[in-house]
Order: sequence, then C-alpha cells, then structure tokens
Amino acid sequence: MQVNTVKLCPWRIPRQFVQIWIEDLTRELKRRKLLPVGIKEITLVFVSREKIQELNQQFRGKNKPTDILSFEGAEVGEWGELVLCGEVLDEQAIDHSLSKNQELGYMLIHGALHLLGYDHEKSTLEAQEMFALQDEIFAKLDKKHSSLPIPPTRRAKKSRGRG
Repeated sequence: MQVNTVKLCPWRIPRQFVQIWIEDLTRELKRRKLLPVGIKEITLVFVSREKIQELNQQFRGKNKPTDILSFEGAEVGEWGELVLCGEVLDEQAIDHSLSKNQELGYMLIHGALHLLGYDHEKSTLEAQEMFALQDEIFAKLDKKHSSLPIPPTRRAKKSRGRG
C-alpha cells in the first residue's frame, strides 16, 4: 500500500510507524474481505487544530476541532484521504492512557473504516458494530506493534462523535 503523507503543521509524523501500521491494517482488512480489490493508495494529511476545526465546520457543520476526517478517493485505486490533527491525537492519547503511536494507530483504523462505509453516527447499532470491529483490529495490530497493555473497552471512558 502506498502511503502519501502531507504535513501542514509542526506535529512530528512517525512515518515508519504509519507505513507499517497501514500495511498491517490493509492485510487485516483484506483477510476479513472488507477492503475492495484494487486499492493501492491512501493519503494522510496532518493539519493544525485550527485547520481541522475549519474543515470539520465546512464538511460536517461542527464548529470544533476533531481528531480525524475521512474523504473518499476520487480516482481508481485511491482508498481516500484521512485528515488528522496531531494536537488532538496527543490529547486523546493522554485521556486514554495510550502512547501517541497507539492513538494514531487507533484513529487510522477509525478513518479507514469510515472510508469503507462504516458510520457510527447513523445508529447505535452501526456504532456498536464499527467500534467493536475497530477495537478487534486495534487489539490485533497493537499486540504485534507494542508491548504496552491494551486498555479494556477503550470507548468506555467517553463517547465522542468521530469524523
């Protein structure tokens, strides 16, 4: 999987982690027969808190910063674009007692599931399905990439809408 990263803020992107995590996420989604055939590229854009708030207002009508926004790919082979705010991810990592890489990995799964059509804002049932799948995949990938323990039911601390 080709991962294009665009940095529009001072947040340090752990590029090697991102590449490996996306490759493993791609393999897991293919194993589960969730990733369409022919997907070869994903773009990750890292922006400031101000920019993510502006985009969240423009595309979702929510005038507040968010962690991630997902946009479908426009061309054949493009999975889509994930716009992330490192500042928000750093805060969430602390809130959830995760490392920065764990929070980033969790949100990459979240954004990827949105690109595949999952939407936790449609109904409680869809939210439960999406978050259960997200947590399953995270547990598997985190176990492979981290020696840190996985907090039980990560979503139990707060219920937050996602982009």
